[in-house]
Amino acid sequence: MQGFRLIFTRYFLAGLIIFLPLVILGIFFRWLFHTLTDLIQPFTNLVIKLSGFPELAGDVVVILLILISVALTGYLVTTSAGIYLHNRFDATLNRLAPGYQMIKEIVNQFVGDKASSPFAGGSIARVKLFGEQVETTVTAIITSRHDDGTLTVFVPTGPNPTSGFIYHIPEHLAEIRPDIKVEAAMKTVISCGAGSAKLFAPAPPDTSNSAPHGAHLSSSGHTPLEKRENVDSPDQN
Repeated sequence: MQGFRLIFTRYFLAGLIIFLPLVILGIFFRWLFHTLTDLIQPFTNLVIKLSGFPELAGDVVVILLILISVALTGYLVTTSAGIYLHNRFDATLNRLAPGYQMIKEIVNQFVGDKASSPFAGGSIARVKLFGEQVETTVTAIITSRHDDGTLTVFVPTGPNPTSGFIYHIPEHLAEIRPDIKVEAAMKTVISCGAGSAKLFAPAPPDTSNSAPHGAHLSSSGHTPLEKRENVDSPDQN
């Protein structure tokens, strides 16, 4: 009986690991859908009144109209007239809502142009915050490079990577890892460091200038095959 209980518990936990993420994901999407439909309820009521659609169909129509409107707005702000109107709109909101610019910059950092967003295209580094003599390092994102050679880095805190600390350090304190993607580093921050051993494994060597596979150079500068051909070939003299 004891063995059956242990086996059942082990299999139950294995099944729970599979199903629990799906349940949590379903709960999240259900909450997101109800939150969104509550926000668009006035527009849904208008669509239902004009078309006679059921409520679910009305929600879908309104969501599609919102997505199309967002895409059209994105297209319009790429035109000369759209840029002018957008600048006027931004200036007006900055006067009426002082926090608008800050919120806009935060959004741009996460979903804006990759060239200007350190979270989308920044470099990952292991930084010795306490000096070269101390082996302790932290995971950091390089957010800015200064003319004097120093770096500005953002050190996220776990499990919420959107909060953290900003440091200005000399470049020699940072071990820059261009082979590591920001998304992969953020996963280790969210998991409170789990997976860091694999993340910070030594970078693979650059083999672009190496000899072909199996063609190792000897001390004379020839591959073993070339050396053997030189030995076997008859003397031309």
